[in-house]
Amino acid sequence: MTFTRLTAITLAATAIGGGAALADCGIENGRVAILSNDFPALQAMAAGAAECASDTVEVSANQTTEHRDIQVAALTADPAQYTSAVVANSSIVPLLNDGLIRPLDDLIAEHAPDLPGLNRITIDGEVMAVTFMANAQHLYVRTDILEQVGAEVPTTYEEVLDVLAAVREAGIMDHPWAMNTASGWNLGEEFVNMMIGMGGSLFEPGSAEPAVNSEEGIAALEMLAALNDYANPDFLTFDSNATQALWESGELAIAYMWGSRGGGILDDEGAAEGVVENTMLVAAPTVGGGDTPASTLWWDGFTIAANISDEDAEATFIALMNGLRPEIIEANNDAAVWLLEGYTPGAPAAGVSATAEAGATPYPMLPYAGLMHTALGNELAQFLQGEESAEQALADVEAAYIAAAREQGFLD
Repeated sequence: MTFTRLTAITLAATAIGGGAALADCGIENGRVAILSNDFPALQAMAAGAAECASDTVEVSANQTTEHRDIQVAALTADPAQYTSAVVANSSIVPLLNDGLIRPLDDLIAEHAPDLPGLNRITIDGEVMAVTFMANAQHLYVRTDILEQVGAEVPTTYEEVLDVLAAVREAGIMDHPWAMNTASGWNLGEEFVNMMIGMGGSLFEPGSAEPAVNSEEGIAALEMLAALNDYANPDFLTFDSNATQALWESGELAIAYMWGSRGGGILDDEGAAEGVVENTMLVAAPTVGGGDTPASTLWWDGFTIAANISDEDAEATFIALMNGLRPEIIEANNDAAVWLLEGYTPGAPAAGVSATAEAGATPYPMLPYAGLMHTALGNELAQFLQGEESAEQALADVEAAYIAAAREQGFLD
């Protein structure tokens, strides 16, 4: 498989030309059913797609943080439960492996011929997704709290720990830190980020053999544990919604969150006094003496289900492009780092752009990476709860991964 990769220059670009969006939907008949994550940028896209609804066109959306867990089963049905799944680097892989999404070349040729190459995720010579935004996790810091303890904005995780210790010792906050460590996908992602920052690899070079039970893997787990000593004890329940809510409540000094949360945090809606004006979005830190940010670059894009009629596929493509027209991008400029016409980078994009410019690497788009990610998310909680050693937790990860990889034919 050949994947289009987003570079740091691309992610930091100001606006991507297009002219692909339609001013008038022009859909006569069809069903549009969108499955996606739930955050402001995707809510805006879905609302724009919903404008295409009529007496003969049904438009619906299920926007949930559990979308990855249900997408394969939902698109395996015939007809598929959803006509489109909004995906990212990793979550597209199981859909590809099972043949659950269709090539988009014909639809692009007919309805969006000027769509830039950047926005076409091409795999084995066929466009399988239209990408419309970039994302990465990075630091959010409260500059007023840093000033209280005389600290500079941290650029390494070791410096983050020093700041957190100072905040606690000063009696400002008992739990000044949060990251997305909910057991499952979120926890797996945080390990991947930290492992890459440590200079490690999930797999042996050029193979599907696991490589997480290593010096770098142990160091990554130990850093996650050290950070979460400063988090609320229920940190294994923290997803993006939880961390954003904690930040807006004013309970955190530093957090590690997705850039796509920046718009919602900086919009001054629902935040405690003093939070918005003192929030700064900065690059993901390095760790362990490395020079690569402990983060991964992601793209988000839409796919169209294979197990639906051509009529529904066409209706879905047109509706989604309508939801991504320049007027919607402009009206929701700060909700994401958009990769479409109408976008002007603002403060919410600062952390993603800085992380990209510092050399963060794309999340590994390998057919078996999802199996490793699942194993990590399922097996690491016991270490963070103090119930087993790092070595044992990583051995459990490798055993779970090997069993799954053998079952799917990636390992003998």
